[in-house]
Amino acid sequence: MITSAPTRVGSTQATATAFAALFSVVGLSLYGLPLYYDFMVNELGWSRLMVTSGNAISKLIVGPLFGFAAGWIVDRFGPRRLMMAGIVMAGGALVGLGAVSAASAFYFFYFFNALGYVCGGPLPSQVLLSRWFDRTRGRAMGIAYLGIGIGGAIVPLLAKWMTDHLGWRGSLQALGVLIVLVAFPLAYFVREAPADAPEARKRQPSPSIAGILRSPAFYLLALGSMCSIAAVGGTNQHLKLLLSVDRGYTQGDAARIISLVLTVSIVGRLFMGWLADRVPRKYVMLTIYLLVAGAIPLLLVRPTGSTMYVFATVFGLGLGGEYLIIPLMAAELFGVRVLGRVMGIVLTADGVAEATAPMLVGYLRDRTGSYNIGFITLVAAALVGAVAIAFLPRRGTAAASTEQLATHN
Repeated sequence: MITSAPTRVGSTQATATAFAALFSVVGLSLYGLPLYYDFMVNELGWSRLMVTSGNAISKLIVGPLFGFAAGWIVDRFGPRRLMMAGIVMAGGALVGLGAVSAASAFYFFYFFNALGYVCGGPLPSQVLLSRWFDRTRGRAMGIAYLGIGIGGAIVPLLAKWMTDHLGWRGSLQALGVLIVLVAFPLAYFVREAPADAPEARKRQPSPSIAGILRSPAFYLLALGSMCSIAAVGGTNQHLKLLLSVDRGYTQGDAARIISLVLTVSIVGRLFMGWLADRVPRKYVMLTIYLLVAGAIPLLLVRPTGSTMYVFATVFGLGLGGEYLIIPLMAAELFGVRVLGRVMGIVLTADGVAEATAPMLVGYLRDRTGSYNIGFITLVAAALVGAVAIAFLPRRGTAAASTEQLATHN
């Protein structure tokens, strides 16, 4: 990366924009919505399967229909405009969800929540940072992905405070407005790449998507990320329900534990981003997935204060590196020029896993009266993901594979 003053200003602005988008669209929205599920269960009489199915069904529709298209748009036209649209949709969806009482409206607004995530969340943020950074890409991703950790750590306490003053519906709507106010202005003013980036990209070989889709490494990466994202999503979506409904925690105590998980994830994001610039990213990814697999069984034992602290620490560290390591690994395997399209496919697959895993866990909990089988399933998924990542090629092999793929263009 060039270190001229304009480039330093632009790279700082890009990092801040990605931070704000991830803080809002993922930290506040994705981690905030499950905090309201127990109110929907208690007030509207909906089951756990019902309240988690909105996320599942909307992502199963949005991902396959719009995931690759969003990646193509980012590669062709840049991330800025797509990010702005996604931020507005994510915020507006929460405003709408705060007013629902019918299942049809619930699914309608959850559709736009999922579309806002695809257009305004990790995908454009990852491409934006990859265009601005090279050797320090891991550190930049780690800083930007702090937005998820900080947003996720704040939102349980913020939602509790706003719910006390506005009710759960007003609280959810205020959260939607806050998303737009925080993220949209930065996305509006950000520059999409350094001034010399277009010429540099023209001189670089560009792998073809067809060639990448014939690479075993692509499917190992997709499988590994799907399995681990399923484990993380299935745990996160049910953590508030487990604590407040099944374990009898007060709203305040449950909020503090969830906030602790996300606070620890801040350390995880910084550490994993720093580590990814220094050791092979395959091993960083494997470490993250094993942390996730090792944390979930702690929810199966009799809860104590110390048990929950250990869970929060181990799961938080894994959670911190979970999302940022995927685009870093994809960029290493396949290059930056096709990162939008590659991540459009991978994030679509991840979205399916993140959508269906909570619904499966909710179904198993409704049928058995316990989270045991559901959480054991999530542990198994995380371990399968770790095995897939263990078979990814080494750094040198990945670079050679990328060069060979470029010849297809």
